[in-house]
Amino acid sequence: MDLVGRRVSVRHRAAGGVRDVVGRVLSADPDGLRIERRDGDLAFVPAGTVLAMRVVPDRPVRTRPATAVSPEDLTRITSRGWPAVESAPLGDWELRASDGFTGRANSAAVHGDSGVEDPFGAVIDFYTTRGLRPLVQLVEDSPWHRRFVAAGWTGVVDQPPGAIVQVADLRSAPEPDPEAVVRDHATDAWLALYGRVRDPAAARAVMEGPATVGFVSIGDVAIGRVVVTGEWAGLAAVEVNPAHRRRGLARRIVETSLAWAVAHGADKAYLQTMRDNAPALALYEPYGFTTHHAYRYLTPG
Repeated sequence: MDLVGRRVSVRHRAAGGVRDVVGRVLSADPDGLRIERRDGDLAFVPAGTVLAMRVVPDRPVRTRPATAVSPEDLTRITSRGWPAVESAPLGDWELRASDGFTGRANSAAVHGDSGVEDPFGAVIDFYTTRGLRPLVQLVEDSPWHRRFVAAGWTGVVDQPPGAIVQVADLRSAPEPDPEAVVRDHATDAWLALYGRVRDPAAARAVMEGPATVGFVSIGDVAIGRVVVTGEWAGLAAVEVNPAHRRRGLARRIVETSLAWAVAHGADKAYLQTMRDNAPALALYEPYGFTTHHAYRYLTPG
């Protein structure tokens, strides 16, 4: 049986005893199985350790609503959908570096316990040794947000201060647009319309990083990016050539993206946008997106 793309439940021998892993098989080779859990976390089951395995339904009968996830867990999920070129743990935190391409991929995702006595200094050391500005991404009004502010960290002047994260349950999929094309890589034309790219190699390393990602385009006038990690889909980079706006192209990109996400196993979705971006909020509202939390970027004062 070809297991790639199937959801399986695997019981296997592991250090300390027997473990169960449930998720979608990303790869199956002589070394073992690479499995993506429903939260997007990856597990590897070495060959020769499997005790029992069965295929399970693609969608469970009951799923938690998108709003039930905590801001900290959703930060981890969104990070998997926009993975940094370099990622290093600092306790529960994730230190992310990607040659300066986007704040999300070049900041410390702060959630849980850092595991060190001086997390402020550890963040500064990580980024300065890489020639990058120290930057943290914090859930707005969280205890860590208040601690960083008290330590003198401030907002970033030359980039957006942060964003809101919206979520939606994907109970049904809209119809994909017949003129939309979904590729597994970002073409030169796609990157040109995205418009935030100084280094194409760094941009592609981040945006093409996940195992299940689609770059949506309608001609050379509208684009979007959709990623699926476990049960979650992430929408980003919806852009329309200014000369072709107000023609419904963004809506067609979004609907194609959501249809693609559902077809690839997602039952929840998230997106990140500015809280004062009224056109974007109006675009996503019909699909059930509501604000989950806000985050801020801070840098040493």
